[in-house]
Amino acid sequence: MTGGQVSSTTSVGAFTQTTTQGNPYQPFDLCKLIIAAGAAYAARYSVTQPFALIASIKKALQTNGFCFIEVLSPCPTQFGRHNQLDTPGDMIKDLMDRCITKRKAKNLSPQELKGKIITGEFPNGAD
Repeated sequence: MTGGQVSSTTSVGAFTQTTTQGNPYQPFDLCKLIIAAGAAYAARYSVTQPFALIASIKKALQTNGFCFIEVLSPCPTQFGRHNQLDTPGDMIKDLMDRCITKRKAKNLSPQELKGKIITGEFPNGAD
């Protein structure tokens, strides 16, 4: 969403201009919300996953009904500055470390998934 101020996707403890003591709230899963609202297709990918993201955009364009793609992108000018991520490269590495595919996430415990962002397609509400 944004790195300048807190948003529904800001990690717990992350610092922004509006959460100077760290974000106290759990991130909100936008894909789950969209699917619950009746979307035909929802997906989440990072800009560090360009081929999967491009394929997802193509699939969304070919799917009848409402489709939603959440694209995660770093914000080095605000978020990085407030969270000891000094360069755009640091931000990309952080994003790559936090993103995990649905396939890999299935084999992890809730504790191992803590702080991770699950990426992939969420068609028709299927996990």
